[in-house]
Amino acid sequence: MRRVTVAGEAPYEVVIGAGAQAELSLVLAGTARAAVVHAPPLAALAGAAVEILQTAGVAAEAVVVPDGEAAKTADVAAVLWDQFGRLGMTRSDAVVGVGGGAVTDLAGFAAATWMRGVRFVTVPTSVLGMVDAAVGGKTGINTAAGKNLVGAFHPPAAVLADTDVLAGLPEPEFRSGLAEVVKCGFIADARILALLESDPTGRRDTEELIERAVQVKADAVGEDLYDTGRREFLNYGHTLGHAIERVEDFGWRHGEAVAVGLVFAAELAGRAGLLTRAEVDRHRTLVDAMGLPTRYTGDWETIQSVMRVDKKARGASLRFVVLDGRRPGEAARPMILTDPDQAWLDAAWAAVSGETR
Repeated sequence: MRRVTVAGEAPYEVVIGAGAQAELSLVLAGTARAAVVHAPPLAALAGAAVEILQTAGVAAEAVVVPDGEAAKTADVAAVLWDQFGRLGMTRSDAVVGVGGGAVTDLAGFAAATWMRGVRFVTVPTSVLGMVDAAVGGKTGINTAAGKNLVGAFHPPAAVLADTDVLAGLPEPEFRSGLAEVVKCGFIADARILALLESDPTGRRDTEELIERAVQVKADAVGEDLYDTGRREFLNYGHTLGHAIERVEDFGWRHGEAVAVGLVFAAELAGRAGLLTRAEVDRHRTLVDAMGLPTRYTGDWETIQSVMRVDKKARGASLRFVVLDGRRPGEAARPMILTDPDQAWLDAAWAAVSGETR
């Protein structure tokens, strides 16, 4: 097993490897009750988690929620609270989220708000969940106003990234998760970029890529749980990415939208004189080689208005995470670009939309 410790007031481990889910019996030993939250396609895996817990003496029961982003609503959260009440869950009990990023976001939010916080363990079943949603303590649901605007910081007791489940993950979902991995490469770990340039499928080095991406996130989260400093850099590519998801009513996969966002952010940095043309092109070339989209056609005015409601915005200011490569001999570093020139934004949009401006 590969293990990454996430530091902070309540440190926890991310366990990565085949059979990691078996460690549920250790993590929740002595717990009286547990609700295992999952979507219908993962009934068998959730059932295995229930069995592991029951064998360890935990009164565990599966609770079913909708699949994908449809789970992340206030109505579904209310259903979970009702189920927790039916099960008689108290502050000493626990919630286990089995699934992709949407289900673990929802389950974590329900755990954070039930009795003002009960323990939470994530068993992510996608690359996206393993490297992003399940790690870091951010939980949340979507509203009509935007993605993840309602939520809580509630670090898990553990993350059990069982890589056995990835063998059956559909290829588009696997690729989508790799967008968050390559993002970590661009902002903090050049080895990730080298591995993906060598094998853009990510299949050869899956566990190392996941471990490295988790380490990048753990380093940021351990220093900045509440997203006021270094952790913000993990949002590279997400300002445009989240806007695409919202405009498309979540019809785009998260990683696909972020992939376009990465290219946009690189183009923006290029226009601002922060990256060379070669560095900008490296984003597009690698993202494209990974089988992820580099273009998006939509209404630019609508996209801009949605970006201004993003969590990274501050008042009327539009803020982007970009890379600054102006230090000779050093790798580009992430920074926040506030209220970039409209001409830069328009040019970056033209580069990803194919429009002439």
